Amino acid sequence: MPTVSVKRDLLFHALGRTYTDEEFDELCFEFGLELDEITSEKDIISREQGDTKAEGASDVILYKIDVPANRYDLLCLEGLVRGLQVFKMEAPRYRRVSPVSSEPQRLVITEETTAVRPHAVAAVLRNITFTQERYDSFIELQEKLHQNVCRKRTLVAIGTHDLDTISGPFTYTAKPPGDIRFKPLNQAKEYTAQELMSLYKTDSHLRHYLHIIEDKPVYPVIYDSNGIVLSMPPIINGDHSKISLNTKNVFIECTATDLTKAKIVLDMMVTMFFQTAGPASTRYCIPSPSPCSLFPFWENILQPTGQYVHSDYPHSICNPQPFSDFINRKVGISESTEHIAQLLTKMCLRSEVMSDGEQIEVEIPPTRSDVIHACDIMEDAAMAYGFNNIPRTTPRTYTVANQLPLNKLSELLRQDLAAAGFTEALTFALCSQEDIADKLLKNISETRACHISNPKTAEFQVARTTLLSGLLKTVAANRKMPLPLRLFEISDVVLKDETKDVGARNNRRLCAVYYNKSPGFEVIHGLMDRVMQLLEVKPGQGNGYHIQAADDSTFFPGRCAEIFARGKSIGRLGVLHPDVINRFELTMPCSALDIDIEPFM
Repeated sequence: MPTVSVKRDLLFHALGRTYTDEEFDELCFEFGLELDEITSEKDIISREQGDTKAEGASDVILYKIDVPANRYDLLCLEGLVRGLQVFKMEAPRYRRVSPVSSEPQRLVITEETTAVRPHAVAAVLRNITFTQERYDSFIELQEKLHQNVCRKRTLVAIGTHDLDTISGPFTYTAKPPGDIRFKPLNQAKEYTAQELMSLYKTDSHLRHYLHIIEDKPVYPVIYDSNGIVLSMPPIINGDHSKISLNTKNVFIECTATDLTKAKIVLDMMVTMFFQTAGPASTRYCIPSPSPCSLFPFWENILQPTGQYVHSDYPHSICNPQPFSDFINRKVGISESTEHIAQLLTKMCLRSEVMSDGEQIEVEIPPTRSDVIHACDIMEDAAMAYGFNNIPRTTPRTYTVANQLPLNKLSELLRQDLAAAGFTEALTFALCSQEDIADKLLKNISETRACHISNPKTAEFQVARTTLLSGLLKTVAANRKMPLPLRLFEISDVVLKDETKDVGARNNRRLCAVYYNKSPGFEVIHGLMDRVMQLLEVKPGQGNGYHIQAADDSTFFPGRCAEIFARGKSIGRLGVLHPDVINRFELTMPCSALDIDIEPFM
């Protein structure tokens, strides 16, 4: 869940009243949010960097609020204030209007953009009044959207510009990198696009976005009518049109590979700052009945975003009963259709009961892109009603919970292995190909490993097929600990299996290692005997267990045995091969036990 940090005093000023921490926590809970932490900039720096670095930092109280991942309209102070105010009062109304003294702006998209980022939407906010706090919130909202719905600019990139420094119509096109030259944001001279890509390879912030277009034959770029570069999305804006506290009219452009996401992002940018003009902006108040006199002009360019969607519930064969009955049954309440409509209105979903008394017309504003199904409406009704107010009821179906037998067996074995003097380790389920193949002297094709299609690092390329490599890496990380080292792990490995619908299956295994100046084969053999005793499997052929010599490249020749229980092979034990020990950066002998515990269920 995204976390939004807001200054407490500024938030309370915007809401028009003061809350205690407990009261605000309760308000957040009622609205479906969570007050995660109450802190300050000084506390954060002190905790992360020490008291010395925190000297001189701000003591202003910050609220860190967790918001749902699909509520993009709550990612800034303005959105939070609006949502909480609507929860207590009335929803605002948004309107697109034409500029009074000029024609609406135009953004022309050329065919060249289809090779890199084919979509673009744009809007103009007029008569904005920025304070330092609103300016910071405006920039922070862009960054929050970039990290969430924009998927780190891969789907959508936002550009904001001072409209008074540029002139339309604007052109969105794509050109070879060598043909693009401009002065980027906060730089002292002009660069070509190629030079910028080299410049930003060492930039801690922008280098993460270079891969989006760097291998493309053409780069996207936006010009004004005078040939001034506004931006080279999704990398950097031009310095000429950068916004400041003195900016009055803002041109917002969103270039994208996903048109739907672009419309959502543009709606968020516009509606969150729709109230920052005229007297109302100083109070963050709810719009009055005459919004044109209070709010900036919102010119929408090219795409019809900013629209209200009207839905009648029930409206499909999937939901044939009255909508109030649907909500009452799902939530567990008994409310009238009129009251449910009132509850939905509190959640920014203006609702009215239709003439038949059963259907509800729900108006979905442009800020609520998360509403895509009747269940989303039902969830908002439950929030407005109050989760704490829903009466407790006895479930209609009685069931008795029980632990999964395999997990119960695993827990019992863990306790007894610990009692035998072994320490439990918990290792990663993902590892490198080298860990399960080369280091264990095996071929990767023989391991039946499931590969990650887009691994982030070389350390996490495949799902582990054995627990042994993780334990050996744990031993290597604890070489300085007193000897001997006795470690075990009981956990799942993942193996390819064509008989399964997903092509793979989990397999619960037990693995243990003994690391000392001598191999300690007798120790690991004794552990195996103890495990079999606990599993009530007696030594012997047939229904018992026995071991017999085996060849395995991971183990020292002549020091490896295959374990059979009830006539089936369940694993191996032995002394590890010196090459295996060396590849895990170990220097002493090591013996290991690796068995499958699922056959004992």
